Amino acid sequence: MKVLIADSINEKGISELEEVAEVVVNTTITPEELLEAIKDFDAIVVRSRTKVTREVIEAAPRLKIIARAGVGVDNVDVKAATERGIMVINAPESTSITVAEHSIGLMLALARKISLADKSVKEGKWEKNRFMGIELNGKTLGIIGMGRIGSQVVVRTKAFGMDILVYDPYISRDAAEEMGVTVTDLETLLRESDIVTIHVPLTPETRHLISEDEFKLMKETAFIVNCARGGIIDEEALYRALKDGEIAGAALDVFEEEPPEGSPLLELENVVLTPHIGASTAEAQRDAAIIVANEIKTVFQGGSPRNVLNMPVMDQETYKSLRPYTEIAEKLGSIITQALPGNIEKLDVTYCGELADMQFDILTRTMLQAILNPILTEPVNLINAPAIAKKRGIMVTEARRSEADGYRSIIMVRAVSDRGEFSVEATHIKEPTIIGINGYRVDVKPEGTMIIARYRDLPGTIGAIGTKLGEHQINIATMQVGRKEIGGEAVMVLKVDQSVPAEVIDEVKKLENVDDAVAIEI
Repeated sequence: MKVLIADSINEKGISELEEVAEVVVNTTITPEELLEAIKDFDAIVVRSRTKVTREVIEAAPRLKIIARAGVGVDNVDVKAATERGIMVINAPESTSITVAEHSIGLMLALARKISLADKSVKEGKWEKNRFMGIELNGKTLGIIGMGRIGSQVVVRTKAFGMDILVYDPYISRDAAEEMGVTVTDLETLLRESDIVTIHVPLTPETRHLISEDEFKLMKETAFIVNCARGGIIDEEALYRALKDGEIAGAALDVFEEEPPEGSPLLELENVVLTPHIGASTAEAQRDAAIIVANEIKTVFQGGSPRNVLNMPVMDQETYKSLRPYTEIAEKLGSIITQALPGNIEKLDVTYCGELADMQFDILTRTMLQAILNPILTEPVNLINAPAIAKKRGIMVTEARRSEADGYRSIIMVRAVSDRGEFSVEATHIKEPTIIGINGYRVDVKPEGTMIIARYRDLPGTIGAIGTKLGEHQINIATMQVGRKEIGGEAVMVLKVDQSVPAEVIDEVKKLENVDDAVAIEI
């Protein structure tokens, strides 16, 4: 086997690879040179400099693994690699401790005014009374998102004697109790925490998660720390909150625009800023190199790697048979995450018809990946999805049924949370098609923006919903209705041409005879 190291990595990673492969190190290789050389290699290791494009992948008949010695894979065409059956692996755990420690370092910098004190002494001053700080001991820490990094923050801040609140809609109370933390809602966390630290991914749901209203909930003495992603905190609202004394201080390692040139935050003394260095330690870079090297060794020796970001290698016939249903499973997972509030506790999946006789495990993994990825900072993949679901207290059951109600195959899913349940059925009729929602028959292509509404089938209800959307200039493209009896409960699925703000959904839910409504983005 031959491995190309196209970007600089720690020597320990190279040494590991040399045990099982011929290793070529060329950290100055150009795109043109890579296009010519890649045909001779079974694996390539990159960081962020080298771009592994579709053109490169298609020129690599031997390539089995693309390894990113780090977390992000923006420089890798994952879709092209998947189509060619090439594994894309990374090292998400390499930065967990590093980012957690940086978050705690920023907490301490705020609590003890370290940055200001350092600047003062270097200016020849000795202002001891100016820099009165606070202890972390006995304070309440609010953690938004308890994935891999958030969990590491929990372990370390407990040593400081802090009480810990967690807001994470997707972690069970049993899992939280094992960590020794208290799960609560976001409002309570913001009201009661002395320090708030953020560890969630940036998604449409988390963009500006902390804005003007949230700062008004916080204590005037509170601090907020963000080492996750820029955009989760509304920086304009943060500036006003800091300037007006609504909170005492903030520390950011990430920004909405990087670098934050011209940001008014640069003018404030009660904010600590670092240039997105949360993952930048020698140990993290060393660990990333060793992790991806061991993953490559595992594959070369016939084992299963842990950090695969795309579909694992399979024979062409199996891949071709499952590919349509892989897309369906991904869409179903996305729908469940958005449609069902609360902590998911149970997921029942039934494979009907031809799928019942196939290896459907990968479909369940794909579904779990779609459910978990939007809510966790670390990547969830087909390899680790079941383990992460189990860790978060989600019970997953799979069943098979030979009958498929006249279709070739159906995937039936029932998800249960601590706030309700949601069921959906789908098949493939030239393209993915939803044929059932909560027991009601529908015929919907899952794409774009959809509104799912549960209502009483009484005259005027459908019109009232349409009118309400029209008031907000939201155009309805198609509508599907499922019901069991006249005047009873029914389900409506609307496909609309614009994204639907949360406040519009709230207005729809307040309409007479409307029991519930939710907007879904596919």
